[in-house]
Amino acid sequence: MLLEADWQCSGVDSLSGCVLVNLKYDASKSGVAQETIQNTIRRGSKVMTEQEARQILGVTEQTSWEEIIQKYDGLFERNAKNGSFYLQSKVHRAKECLEAVHQGKGEDNPS
Repeated sequence: MLLEADWQCSGVDSLSGCVLVNLKYDASKSGVAQETIQNTIRRGSKVMTEQEARQILGVTEQTSWEEIIQKYDGLFERNAKNGSFYLQSKVHRAKECLEAVHQGKGEDNPS
């Protein structure tokens, strides 16, 4: 089946580093084509969830911001010395995600 779609990059989300993509398609396409497009959109917007960020850093919703930073620093440094860049980037993205959540709650500015 040929899937026709117009792709248009609409920028990069500065918080998550995720490329934002607008996808236009003909609504009369089959259900399979629409599902394929939706799956493509999901894959293209791999935004880390708060739950995933907390799992990566090993923290709970009750963990203070200072403890989150301590966990982040430890994991980031460990992966900088003898870990992988991939894991280090996941740790960094997790901190960014939780930082956005923390700021969204109107709490003191995290540093």
